[in-house]
Amino acid sequence: MTFLCTVSQAQEAPKAQPAPQFRTDDSTDKSLPWFELIDGEFPPENSAHYVSGELFKLDHLERQFTLRGDRNDVRGNSDYPIDAAMLPYGSIYYNGAPAALKDIPLGTHLHGWFYERPEKDRIWTIKGGRVVAKNNTNRQSTDIDFTRCLRLEDDFSYHARQNQVWKIDEVDLAEKKLKATLEQGGKPTGESTSFDLQASTTVLQGKSFGSLTDIKPGQRVQMNLTWATLFGKGRITTIWLDEESRKLATTRQLERHRDDIRDRGLPGFVTAVDDKKRVVTITFFDGVDPALFKELPLPSPKPLGWPTQEYSAGNMSPKGNICVARECLMTYDQVNDRKGGNILKIDSVPRQPGSSGVQIQVQCGILLEGFRPKKIVRFFPATWPVIVLPKEEGFYGRE
Repeated sequence: MTFLCTVSQAQEAPKAQPAPQFRTDDSTDKSLPWFELIDGEFPPENSAHYVSGELFKLDHLERQFTLRGDRNDVRGNSDYPIDAAMLPYGSIYYNGAPAALKDIPLGTHLHGWFYERPEKDRIWTIKGGRVVAKNNTNRQSTDIDFTRCLRLEDDFSYHARQNQVWKIDEVDLAEKKLKATLEQGGKPTGESTSFDLQASTTVLQGKSFGSLTDIKPGQRVQMNLTWATLFGKGRITTIWLDEESRKLATTRQLERHRDDIRDRGLPGFVTAVDDKKRVVTITFFDGVDPALFKELPLPSPKPLGWPTQEYSAGNMSPKGNICVARECLMTYDQVNDRKGGNILKIDSVPRQPGSSGVQIQVQCGILLEGFRPKKIVRFFPATWPVIVLPKEEGFYGRE
């Protein structure tokens, strides 16, 4: 069997796109509706709504969480909770690397991009260009209908992704205060901002833990915050004083993420199915370390094992197992509920929000009912063992 791996060619210059027919955070026309998500499809660029706040409740198995939204000048946004869930293709970042919700400590200040829940379940509506409550109460965050999260990241990840660092201006250990100015590309982006230090603030420098006395004016740092929604700009929970400490934090989180994905499989949408040839096309989700996709074409002489015995030992083709998953990415029983076969093709496809741009075709011995377009699956390259997860991580028996 021939194995094909294609690489995307140089793309043509992008053509001018018409103005979106949906509202964005930058829209001047506030009467436009927000983009409505379509099941089984990735959303367009810049269609999500930005919301930030403090994480104070989570269910990492169901990928659900609650934020206390940041205070701003919008009436109805004063510290009220926002319940949300990660979209199946939603990505999470912590300390500058992909993460799972369980990796993020409670109390961490987060930045998120969200879509609205279905219209029939919404609390707020637009009338005459104004946001008004359907139930005649304003004691809810005006962001409460944005419950479907595309991306979630801590302050470290948010600023590092934009090539931003904080330059320390002043440190007052007696008053437990720190003033810093955010810089991007070596230039200030605003005024000096005051933060609170705590006796429990974790200080990291090089390969070691430091102390509050190691914080000096002129240092360029990254910080994670808490209580950013109640008292000023927030309390500093962790501060990284130099590039070495930041790289170590990112590397550690990256390895934790790789272990997590190898144990649970690469998540993606079933894009197409050829029933006659038993070929399943999978487009993988974003929020996965790209290095893991490089393991897809690795040859493996090992059989896929029961229950995929049709691919026996000696078959050197790249291959793997497919498991049916739910929207929260939980599988049912990944050891027993899997089918797979040879990888026929690996393609690069256009990147979209939520999409990794990596797509594969797998010829299965048997197709399961869950291998249908728009359904969610997890894929295990044959070089990854399919292990038994802790009982609570399987959805089998919860129906």
